[in-house]
This record gives sequence, C-alpha cells and structure tokens, in this order.
Amino acid sequence: MTAPPAWLTVLTTTDSEEKAHELAQGAVEARLAACAQISAPVTSVYRWQNAIESSQEWQVLFKTAAERYDELEEYLHEAHDYDTPEIIAVPIVRGSARYLGWVSAETAPAAAL
Repeated sequence: MTAPPAWLTVLTTTDSEEKAHELAQGAVEARLAACAQISAPVTSVYRWQNAIESSQEWQVLFKTAAERYDELEEYLHEAHDYDTPEIIAVPIVRGSARYLGWVSAETAPAAAL
C-alpha cells in the first residue's frame, strides 16, 4: 500500500483571463497554493444542460500541499462563478526536494508559521 501524495496540482478553468488571475491571486494570498499558473486560452468542448457547448477558457494550475486541498476546493467553489466548476486534483508523485519543500512552506497554515 502506498502513502497518499503529499502534494497536488489542482486544475480549474474559467471564462476570462481576469477571473483566472483573481482565482490565482486569492488562493496564493490565502496560502492555499504556493503558486498558480495561468495558461493561454484553450477551447473546451463539453456537454451542459443537454447541449454540446464550445467555449474559450483559461486554465489555472495550483501547486499545493495535499493537506490544504479541502480548503482550496472550498475557496474555488466560493470564488468561482460557474455553477459546476472544474476542480481536479492530480497527485505529484515526484519532484525536486527543494521545490516541494517550498510548496509545503508556502502553504503551511498560518498557525504553523
């Protein structure tokens, strides 16, 4: 049996660059993510309310400690304006010890500082 991952990359999308920046800024300010990367617009094709939709979206990738996931998910649900925002967590199974140490330090709860 393997241990659960200690770090995650969490993905969401939104329909404007400004909203992507707001989500990223808020998560980093709250120490829910050490950093957030915003990708250039992507085209999303999806089924919504019995119709096939296509729209331009911006992806935001958050790097966080697994112990902060629940709070980050809650923040994204509150701050996001989509009815059902995409929130997907992918485990980071390996990485630079210095980088992952930095992620842990930057996402440490305020009480731990």
